[in-house]
Order: sequence, then C-alpha cells, then structure tokens
Amino acid sequence: MNNIELKKPTELEDLKTETIKISDKKDENEQDWQIELISYTDPYCTWCWGSEPILRKIKAIYGDQVKISFIMGGLVENFDTFYDLHNNIGGPRKFEQGAAHWAEASGRHGQPVDNQLMFDLKKDFRSTYPANIAYKAAQMQDQELADKFLRRMREFTSAERRIIHEIEVQVELAEEIGLNNEKFVRDIKSGEAEKKFLEDLKLTRSFGIHGFPTFQVKNKEGKGQFLNGWQNYQTFERVFQKLTGNSLKKEKYYLKEKDVLRFIKKFEKVSTQEIAILFDIDRYAAYKYLNKLKTVRKIEAGNDYFWVLT
Repeated sequence: MNNIELKKPTELEDLKTETIKISDKKDENEQDWQIELISYTDPYCTWCWGSEPILRKIKAIYGDQVKISFIMGGLVENFDTFYDLHNNIGGPRKFEQGAAHWAEASGRHGQPVDNQLMFDLKKDFRSTYPANIAYKAAQMQDQELADKFLRRMREFTSAERRIIHEIEVQVELAEEIGLNNEKFVRDIKSGEAEKKFLEDLKLTRSFGIHGFPTFQVKNKEGKGQFLNGWQNYQTFERVFQKLTGNSLKKEKYYLKEKDVLRFIKKFEKVSTQEIAILFDIDRYAAYKYLNKLKTVRKIEAGNDYFWVLT
C-alpha cells in the first residue's frame, strides 16, 4: 500500500518555499534549523511507519538543525475502488492482500506490526482520509502535539491493532497527548480540519506525489531534492551534507546504557528497530542488549516490542 516509486527528479532544484505552510503557529526554533525535511505521508502507511526509526535518529543526531514537517498525502480515498499495482492490493481479497503486505513490509523495515488489523478493517473501513483530517485538527491546536498525535496514530494502527479512522479512537488519542478534545472534535465536525487536509492534498498532487513516503529535503535558500519511497539514514545524511556544505553538528550516541536511556527518555517509548537504527546494529542484537538492561522494560507490540524506562 505504500513505498511506490515515482518518476520525479532527484537532482538539486529550486523549491518554492512559500508553498509549504505547515502551521499558523510560528516554530519556536525557526531560527535554528538549517534543513527542512518534509514527509509526505499518511497515518495508515506501513512504509511511513517504517521510516520512523530513521526520522527519530535524525532528531537525536541533528536536533533543531533539521526541522521535520509532515504533509498529509491521503493514501486511500476509497478502498472499495483502490488498486495498488506495485503491491498487488485491490479487488475482493484486498484486506488479505493488505495483511500480507504489512507482514512482508515489517520483515524489511523492522518496525512492529499486527497485520490482523487488516481483517478488523473489513467492518467499515473505506478511506484513510479521516485519519489525515484528524492530524490536521490536532495541528490546528499545536504543532508539537500534532506530531505526537501522528506518532500515536501510527503506533495504534500498526502495532496495537486499533482502528484510527473512527473519531472515538481519535478523541481517545487526542486526550492522551493533551489536546483540547472539544476543539478537536469541533474542528473535525465543522469541516475546518478537512479544508486544511485538502490544502495538503492539493500540494501533494501538485508535485505529482502518489506514493508514500515521499520526502522533500531543502535548505534555507530553497535548494533541495525529492526522495521517493523509504530511505535509509545514510541517504538523508548525504543529502544534508550536500545542502549545507557538511556544516551540521552531530550529537554522538554510543552503545552504552546511558545513551540508550537518553534516547528512550527523549522519545518516552521506542521500538527495538529504533534502537537498532540508532546504533547501527541488527534488530536481534538490539533486542538482546535491551533485554539485559534492568532500567528498561518491554511492551508487546504486534510482532515485536516497544521499550520504556522502568
């Protein structure tokens, strides 16, 4: 259902920075960023979920020097008529095909999934648009909380087998992360959040983007490039260096307990794969290391685990 390659240029090009309007609220760290990494995404997209370890490593290593923004791309408008040629999903067996795709993708990107969610969706799932709209409703309140809300939606649907297109579930998550629930529901029901989503959708389509994730990386001068599909950390690092003349400062992490705990404390809950990506080790080695620590505990999550501080 994702990671579809697009025929778009990858060379450096001028990008119209005025077309990217992420939030009406000014970023408190606006003066600090040197690179903006824009992820065209969808909360239900498994390869977007698979990109989370890369994005978290970027946040840990580069901090405020890299500003990460999200544009909602609307993966599935109508699942009844949806067909993904690249992943062979569509027709009467689309839910079974989607479950197989999630399992196969998890084996490649390493993030935990519970592909049985696909069978739960048979009841009333028609579109990923409501989850996209929910993110925009959160963003209308607070950008930082909106990004936490997006992360929780990904965790909920991918690893915790929860259906995030239902407004009752969205409200549960909104309350969990500290959003104003009354405003959240009002902005969805009034259509204001949908208007914001349609702006995102228009921008996404204007670039010819139909596969997710797609990344747009640009510097403050507006020079940048698109990266289509899932990307490894080294690819982003090379692009950052090219766009900044290798001037970004890097935070160092070593495979030691204090640095593992520092990373978990920063994000509160992490997957095994996020530890593996951060320290450039395989997922089994990350699991063995984490499982020996008395300062962390594991939480079952689909076909793997999340880790939190004890």
